[in-house]
Amino acid sequence: MEYGDDVKKRLKRLEGQVRGVLNMMDQEKPCKEVVSQLSAVRSAADKAIAYIVAVNLENCILEEQENGNDTSEVVKEAINLLVKSR
Repeated sequence: MEYGDDVKKRLKRLEGQVRGVLNMMDQEKPCKEVVSQLSAVRSAADKAIAYIVAVNLENCILEEQENGNDTSEVVKEAINLLVKSR
């Protein structure tokens, strides 16, 4: 699968968020603030995962349809990936 600039930008932003959390810890920021930022990191990671799975699913479905194959297995695999990521 080819990963576009959009998903790479998402991950770079996520990387920056993680660095920010580490800085907060170094500055001994309150637990509530650190946990809030970690929650934002988790949300960003979940969105990146969903985006990657969705783009891959779309490509796989189109490929399977072109070959005249059933797409239900591809959809099941995508759902399993999302479930495992939680």
